[in-house]
Amino acid sequence: MATPVSSGFAREHATFNHVWAALMLEELYRLGVRDVVLAPGSRSSPLTMVASEHAGLRCHCHFDERGLGFMALGIARGSQRPVVIITTSGTAVANLYPAVVEARLLGVPLIVLSADRPIELLDNGSNQAIDQRDIFSRHTIVHHDLPPPDADIKAAFLLSTIDQAVDQQQRTPGPMHINCRYREPLYPGASLVDASDYLAPLGRWLTASKPWSDWSSSPVTPALHNEWETFAQQRGLIVVGSIDDPQQAQQVVALAKQLGWPLLADVQSQLRFDPHNLIHFDLALHDAGFSAELAKAEVLLQFGGRLISKRLTQFIAQQPWQDVWLVDPLPQRLDPDYCVKRRLIGSPADFIAALPTHSEQSPWHQLDSLQCRTSQLVEERCTTFSELGVCHQLARLAEGQLFIGNSLPARLMNMLGTHRQTPLQVFANRGASGIDGLIATAYGLSCICSQPTTIVLGDTSALHDLNSLALLKQATQPLVVVILNNDGGSIFHMLPVPKEGELLERYYRQPHGLSFEHAAKMFGLGYSAPDSLNAFAAAYTQALTAGVTLIEINVPHQQVADDLKALGAAIRGEPRES
Repeated sequence: MATPVSSGFAREHATFNHVWAALMLEELYRLGVRDVVLAPGSRSSPLTMVASEHAGLRCHCHFDERGLGFMALGIARGSQRPVVIITTSGTAVANLYPAVVEARLLGVPLIVLSADRPIELLDNGSNQAIDQRDIFSRHTIVHHDLPPPDADIKAAFLLSTIDQAVDQQQRTPGPMHINCRYREPLYPGASLVDASDYLAPLGRWLTASKPWSDWSSSPVTPALHNEWETFAQQRGLIVVGSIDDPQQAQQVVALAKQLGWPLLADVQSQLRFDPHNLIHFDLALHDAGFSAELAKAEVLLQFGGRLISKRLTQFIAQQPWQDVWLVDPLPQRLDPDYCVKRRLIGSPADFIAALPTHSEQSPWHQLDSLQCRTSQLVEERCTTFSELGVCHQLARLAEGQLFIGNSLPARLMNMLGTHRQTPLQVFANRGASGIDGLIATAYGLSCICSQPTTIVLGDTSALHDLNSLALLKQATQPLVVVILNNDGGSIFHMLPVPKEGELLERYYRQPHGLSFEHAAKMFGLGYSAPDSLNAFAAAYTQALTAGVTLIEINVPHQQVADDLKALGAAIRGEPRES
């Protein structure tokens, strides 16, 4: 029943359902898939059995479909390859919804293969049967509802359907959904099904290694030279949002140096801690002198979208730009304030390669020196055991790759830290910016990386994905989970939430009073709860060399709001409150 990669496609299979499942997974393998994530289920047995027997596919398992989807998201982002998700029918499929939404917004190529009942078992009380047709609605790039496997339907139909769907996914990256209806039998019987006659029309495909049909096309680079010459002669600013590839990010640094333009890089850009980045620009925008100098820029060149800094997005929205260009491989608007005048769909590398070369220009700005005061205040205010202190120190100590949770951790890591000489790859789920599936996503990223992985997230986010702590024991490299436990949604202290009566506490912040020590014990993880910055540094450094460790940072819920308020006031030059 196995499908060895080197000896061609097998002719005998457990059932005819398995024939179709094998055709699909072999074609997806030929199209670049190497990882499959699976949750347990009966209706999905043909897909599960074939995936487990395919010599070229790595299988990853999780009992929780919501975490499974986010694990696939992490593997796909880390590997830069599409990842297949296999689930059984019913609400198992629905539990993938949050991960599919995130993948759609980030342009991550997930391939959902959902098992389903045949149409005659819908809407009549059959067990575990729901309407799965287009269940993800507008959040997928491609959706196909396949008929049950049938010998009267050509195998080439199935292969060409997969080929076209993957081509569409490559043109517009994002998740696709193929709903696979299976009638019984789902499991092997007394003898194998000989599909030789059915497969014979596939000819050379059976012994070859290429996909059935070729849908590839050559990218077209727009002619930019004349427009670029005018654009580049002005005082410009480069802002960098989300870029996953560190090498492409470095090409943006080289362009900024060549132009003499300031570089403002988001924590998702792989340039946050690069020596050329104005690392504390978010906080420095409190400084009137820094903001005034930055406002001398006439044009804006932005790579990637979904900026975390609210102060920076407000600054961009308020400027009377002569021109704004946005470069990103996803065909999305990514322009919440409608400032962009030229939208260029492509990678930073392709865009920069198309530009004419120029000699390096002197910087037009004094922003580096104007930022020094802010950087000094950051160093002074991050010496105490607090969320600010821990995040600032973590930015220095982290190795390998860092996954940043949403809500406060993303904002803090985008403000704090220092320039680094050693690279640190940073990821975050900033598509929908949800607080679900963060642990599972980070675990997926760790599956592809030979270096340590660190997760920093809030306590409410950790509670949302508690089941995924079960995944972490499978990690083959050191994995550290840093939970900032401020007892609920402390970000609401910084939002204009009504504070009358019990509104803030009961309905927004929702304190829980929980500790994660017993969760670590339940899932077999190492545990530490340091109470000083020195203790945190020691615990974290040790965790980078040993297995999986959960480090819990217990801090007062009001502290982070007070600290950020005081830091902002100091940068603005306001006197301290007595």
